[in-house]
Amino acid sequence: MSMQTDVQASVPLTATGQFTNQAPTALTRARVKAVYMVPTATAGSVVFKDGGASGTTLITLNTVASATQPTYLIFPGEGVLFSTNVHGTVTNVTSVTIFYG
Repeated sequence: MSMQTDVQASVPLTATGQFTNQAPTALTRARVKAVYMVPTATAGSVVFKDGGASGTTLITLNTVASATQPTYLIFPGEGVLFSTNVHGTVTNVTSVTIFYG
């Protein structure tokens, strides 16, 4: 079995919605490998769902209350598989970018 190495970055998401590629076209099946979040001065969160706004929650990430402290998280193994699409519900977050393959 070989490792997957074709990692790409989404367009930064600044409001609740579907993540898109650089085209920009909505992402379909993808493995999220890492996340870069820029918080606001108020603590917030990003909820990642597979299947749109009413889909299955796969990841919930909370942010610190600091507009000057971005967060970069790498997921272990091959990342988190989103079978349908990648939706983000953003609360008190300036932007969030995912790295996927």
